Amino acid sequence: MFSLAVLSLRLRSSGCHQIRRSVATVVSGNKTSRLVRERLRQQVEDMTGLFSGFRPGLVVLQVGDRDDSNLYISTKLRAAAEIGIEAKHLRLPKTTTQEEVLQNIRSINENQSVHGLIVQLPLDSVNSIDTELITNAVSPEKDVDGLSCINAGKLSRGDLKHCFIPCTPNGCMELIRQTGVSVGGKHAVVVGRSKIVGAPMHDLLLWNHATVTTCHSKTPDLPEQVSRADILVVGVGQAEMVRGEWLKEGGVVIDCGINHIADETKPSGKRVVGDVHYASANQRAGFITPVPGGVGPMTVAMLMENTVQSAQRFLLKNQPMS
Repeated sequence: MFSLAVLSLRLRSSGCHQIRRSVATVVSGNKTSRLVRERLRQQVEDMTGLFSGFRPGLVVLQVGDRDDSNLYISTKLRAAAEIGIEAKHLRLPKTTTQEEVLQNIRSINENQSVHGLIVQLPLDSVNSIDTELITNAVSPEKDVDGLSCINAGKLSRGDLKHCFIPCTPNGCMELIRQTGVSVGGKHAVVVGRSKIVGAPMHDLLLWNHATVTTCHSKTPDLPEQVSRADILVVGVGQAEMVRGEWLKEGGVVIDCGINHIADETKPSGKRVVGDVHYASANQRAGFITPVPGGVGPMTVAMLMENTVQSAQRFLLKNQPMS
């Protein structure tokens, strides 16, 4: 039900002298990620200053040689180097077996100089490998992707201080904080229920005191559900699926989608768009993330934050008391 003030505004705007809303404020992931990386760089400097020779350590384990995985890994390695994290790329051949992957993970789990371990997905092997088994083989204390069942279970129970939060949802929360909009008491809608984005996003919003609705492929009234969202997070992998006319006016829109669509005006013949139709959503939302330059840079920044946090936990646990 509309308040009297909102109803009055609607009635006034229906006259011949309409009042146009200003476009949404763009929430830049590029800008926010730079702030995060600078903070982390200072934290790493502080650690190395206190503990001579110490550096946070990160290993990215890859099976195969997929071009898209190589691109993602190079982005992570550059970010780590910029912050002062000692990052290593362990690439295993496509002929690697499941047991060989597990042996490598066990070895890294036992290496005290490594504080974060990422298994780059998908696993590009000619052999059958159980991705869930591999993900859960990573020590929860080094699972900086936050994808193991231990970390997922802690998040679902609200034990946020003793787990690693998956990087994309964590980045989304940081972007929401940048808007100045308080999550507590808001109605949040998450479109998508993947283990990497949708499901942990639901948990994170819930434990930050939002009332949360999760929508998925079997939700029959998606536009109606979206229209109720003070905060909307979309991660379904369908180009421009969510339309601007669905949105609640003035809401926060976080778009996790990365899709390629045909565009003859581009040299490549295609361009990148999100899961939200930006042109129409920009006219109705209060805040919106762009694609590219929104959630993507934050995912990498939060991975670095988890790695630094893991190194800090290691020092607290293992350094003798003075």
